[in-house]
Amino acid sequence: MKKRRIRIMNTLLFVVVITVAIWIVLTIVVRQQGPERIAIIGSSTNDYKALIIYNPDPIYNLDEKISRSFAAGLSENGWLSKISTVAAAKKLEKEEQFDLYVFCANTYNWTPDKAIRDHINNDEYIKGKNVVAITLGSGATKRSQRILEDLIKEKEAKLIESREFWLMKSNDESKTKSSNIKIALEMANTFGKEIAEKIKN
Repeated sequence: MKKRRIRIMNTLLFVVVITVAIWIVLTIVVRQQGPERIAIIGSSTNDYKALIIYNPDPIYNLDEKISRSFAAGLSENGWLSKISTVAAAKKLEKEEQFDLYVFCANTYNWTPDKAIRDHINNDEYIKGKNVVAITLGSGATKRSQRILEDLIKEKEAKLIESREFWLMKSNDESKTKSSNIKIALEMANTFGKEIAEKIKN
C-alpha cells in the first residue's frame, strides 16, 4: 500500500513538472517577436488608410485572420488597410500617415502579448490618432483587454472602440453549433464596417 502511494505521488509529481516545463517553454516562445510581414487590403485610390498591427501567434493564426477580416470590412467602405506584424510596423509608421491604427493583441497569462505591449509603449505616432483595440484569447480576456486599453490611452491616442474575440469561448451564444472561429471572423468583418462608417461620419 505504501509503495502504491509512493508511485502515485511520483506520477503526480512527474505530471506537474512536465506541465510546468511546457508552460515555461510556451511562455518563452510566445513572447518572441514574429517575422516581418505586410499585407495590403483595399485600393490605393481609397481616401482612408488604416494600419493594423499584430504579432503572429506561433500556435494559432487567429490574430492574422481577424486582422484580415477587419481590414476586409474597412475595404468594403472605401478604406485601404496595411496589415503589419510588429516587426514591420515601425517602418510603416515612420513613412506614412494613417487615419486609423488597430492593435490586435493575443492574450497570454491574462495580459496582451509582450511584442504588442512593447510596440505601443515605444510608439511615437499614435498621439491624438484614432485607435481600435482588438483583444484575442481562449475566453478569459477581460484583464488583457483592460491593460491594452490603458496602454493606448496612456499614449494619448483616441481609443474609439475595443472588442474581444475568442478562440474557445462562444463568440455568439445564439450560434453555438456554428464554427466559433468562423463567427469571430464574421464579427470582425462587421466590426470593420462599423468603424469605417464611424470615422467617416
